[in-house]
Amino acid sequence: MTKKIVILGGGTGGTLMANRLRKHYDRGETEIDVVDKDDRHVYQPGLLFVPFGLASVDEIVRSRAHQLHAGITFHETGIDHVELEEDVVHLEDGTTLHYDVLIVATGAHLQPDETEGMTGPGWMEKIFTFYTPEGAAGLAKALNDFDRGKLVINFIDLPIKCPVAPLEFAFLADSYFEECNVRDDVEITFVTPLDGAFTKPAASELLGNLLTEKGIGLVTEFNTGEVDGAGGRLVSYDGREVPFDLLVTIPLHGGAEYVNRSPGLGDALGFVPTDPATLQAKARFNVFALGDATNVPTSKAGSVTHFEGELLAENVQRFLSGESLEASYDGHANCFIETGFDKALLIDFNYETEPLPGRYPSFFGPMQLLHESRLNHLGKLMFQWMYWHVLLPGREIPGISPRMKMAGKKAVETTA
Repeated sequence: MTKKIVILGGGTGGTLMANRLRKHYDRGETEIDVVDKDDRHVYQPGLLFVPFGLASVDEIVRSRAHQLHAGITFHETGIDHVELEEDVVHLEDGTTLHYDVLIVATGAHLQPDETEGMTGPGWMEKIFTFYTPEGAAGLAKALNDFDRGKLVINFIDLPIKCPVAPLEFAFLADSYFEECNVRDDVEITFVTPLDGAFTKPAASELLGNLLTEKGIGLVTEFNTGEVDGAGGRLVSYDGREVPFDLLVTIPLHGGAEYVNRSPGLGDALGFVPTDPATLQAKARFNVFALGDATNVPTSKAGSVTHFEGELLAENVQRFLSGESLEASYDGHANCFIETGFDKALLIDFNYETEPLPGRYPSFFGPMQLLHESRLNHLGKLMFQWMYWHVLLPGREIPGISPRMKMAGKKAVETTA
């Protein structure tokens, strides 16, 4: 009997899952349907480079449908809701899709309206986010016209997609204004609700030191309650204020809207409660989730989706064969962190292990961890080609394991 697999979301996770499963099963064995509201697949790491003229939106956006292998049906429509007990998805165009396996990969979505004043006066004039193609393009023009004043980078709260991206923006802004010969006239401040530059202690210390070296101000434990665009102020819940002439903001994130219309599927934020090791959703035995759509306790980063996707494809195959699932995902994540002037850091960690120094045995050769290098920067740039031609089609990336490896890493001694 033909098994029906429905995948909600045609981004990184949904696309690589569909392609991996299509390669494994003959068409007579499975029907695979992918649903997304539009046909625009965005290479999201590329958005960081658009404001600085290092990439264009046209270079990082392609058709979702064209990334899917033959034998996969793409539905370009929104999702109305899921009936978990009936194993059926209701789409906004009136279509109903019955499934044997449901995979939720609809990611995290920006919620700028949740912060008072963010989308009011100044929005897309002196208040921008580079987390969307439109925002990144608008910010490129704003930066081109900005030669003096106060630039503030602020994310409202976690979780957000790619938690290091706001820091990367600050470092690239420092480099950009230096190259424009106006750095002395631009005051850059990084404002965060965290108690340091980043969530991971070892990386936070290193990144905090880099901010200091580059003359970038750091304001911590700042919980933004209001964005005053007319007055050019960030206002925290405790009454503190940070003035700005140009604000780069990363709004609150939540799950896709249909999740809240699907009883039992999501939590209060619209993310899908998911077993962190098997990636089986808590909602029902035949529902799985990956990537930014889940509530698993690791970064909402592209590498996480990649590693989860490799292991989840295997677990879906086990499920359809009546076999026990493997608790195989260890929270592995790695990330290049652009630090400006054609250099980058690389961090590698999982649920249990913090980022460690050493070397990472990658496809590009050994890459230094927790250390700035040009090779790390080139690795980040080269990954865009790998994304479209290797990762999304469901091919293996040589030398990169979905499970964290300790080879080449150096343990860090700690004192009690």
